[in-house]
Amino acid sequence: MIGGGLAGMSAAIHLAKAGVKVMCLESEVDNNDPVGESLDWSAPELLKAIGFPMEQLLEEGIATWKRHVILKLRSGAEQHYVPSDWLAKPPFKVELRTIHVDRTLLNRVLRQSLRGSGVELLSCKVVQVERDGMRIRSVINAAGEKLSAPWFVDASGSAASLFPKAFGLPLYEFGPKKVAVWDYFKVTEPLEGTTLHADGEGPPYMEWVWQIPVQSDTISVGYIATGEAIKQKRQAGLTVNEIYEQQLRHYPELGKLLLPTYQGSPRTTSFSCRAYGKTCGPNWLVIGESAAMVDPMTSNGVTAALRHAGEASEIITRHRNRKQIPWLPRVLYSRRVLYMANFFNSGIERVIYDWPIRNRIGALLAGDVYTIPAWSINNIYSRIEPRGAVSTVLFGLFLGTLRAAMNVFYWFCRRSRSASPVCAIS
Repeated sequence: MIGGGLAGMSAAIHLAKAGVKVMCLESEVDNNDPVGESLDWSAPELLKAIGFPMEQLLEEGIATWKRHVILKLRSGAEQHYVPSDWLAKPPFKVELRTIHVDRTLLNRVLRQSLRGSGVELLSCKVVQVERDGMRIRSVINAAGEKLSAPWFVDASGSAASLFPKAFGLPLYEFGPKKVAVWDYFKVTEPLEGTTLHADGEGPPYMEWVWQIPVQSDTISVGYIATGEAIKQKRQAGLTVNEIYEQQLRHYPELGKLLLPTYQGSPRTTSFSCRAYGKTCGPNWLVIGESAAMVDPMTSNGVTAALRHAGEASEIITRHRNRKQIPWLPRVLYSRRVLYMANFFNSGIERVIYDWPIRNRIGALLAGDVYTIPAWSINNIYSRIEPRGAVSTVLFGLFLGTLRAAMNVFYWFCRRSRSASPVCAIS
């Protein structure tokens, strides 16, 4: 296992429970700034599968309730997105509750579970992959040590994507490079939902601010913008702190957090939303953000990491007595990873970030257009658990049809309405 983040630890726990001997290689054992705190409605069952039911996480203060998502615009308009009650009834029987998590605390208990499962955790950085055609023979760490195994899983993260780069896997990109800037604040009133703040009524490309209660008295507040927008502000002489504070002051309830005594040091990270194809080989698989980086507004990063971990572990467990993974399971796993990442990334880009649909029907209605199919797709995937050829192909055709319809609507909106003038950077 290369990488000890959420995906890597989850896969290692699954494999160890199945009786597979696992070594987990992680260059940064103590990652104090993990992101992905607002979970979608499919994530709790996936966490339960690795030994962390939602109730336990809430009792131990690792999680808080997420009962809704609120979109608030700078104009004062807002919309609440809540799963409908009918989804909880037969035949759907969807769990309508989900949570936010303190990722630092979650990673800590996952690491404890990892060690308790007998997984060997080795602090080192993998710098080279030795392969024979499409088969991996060994990996080499920064100290020059060669590590061999019958199976390899790449959970090295979006920045490294070790196997995709080593094999030159097909790359699919969505939208411009983005930057996230965030910090944590103490609050006196607990919240039970994620709030997204945005100026969604006009800008050609939308920026937004998240507000997530990771603990009863602590909220995570983050700002997402394109890398180019941040670059222009930096060239205008603004520091990262000034950029961050400036955005929060656009929204009165967030501006109140910036007391005169605020001496924060916001965390920053840059990312590109993309997905790799052919993420499974004869004796290796790619999982988590190494395989697909899903935009944080979708709340699907954690779900994707947990799903990839579960499916990859299942494939290795099923074929561990063979010399390699058969061709068909390789193709099906790769297609499922790509189908889901493409759907969520293209959907959020076309409907929310870019201007044509959002400016034509309004940001609040655009939120409905995106969230209804997005929640439905996660529910369908969780229920049918596509693994075989027929279910995977049918599911892919279904997603392809939805994406085609969305693209037609996007094309129509773009032709029938021009973008608003670009606003001055503030």
